[in-house]
Amino acid sequence: MAKYQEKNTTIAIPMSVKERIQEYGLKGESYAEILERLLKSARERMLRDVVMNEEGCISIEQAMAEAEKRWPK
Repeated sequence: MAKYQEKNTTIAIPMSVKERIQEYGLKGESYAEILERLLKSARERMLRDVVMNEEGCISIEQAMAEAEKRWPK
């Protein structure tokens, strides 16, 4: 299945940023492919951070104790 060919654009970035992007590239990979891979990785890390965030969480034991108090048998 052919990938949809999008219209290209040019973005101005400092040469130092271009060189840093190149460091993440694999042989034969285009800048678009490098950036797509980096963006996918960043998105996955952000999702993992949200899912694994323990802020405001309590242990199962604490939850069970609270449930027992709230809804006694």
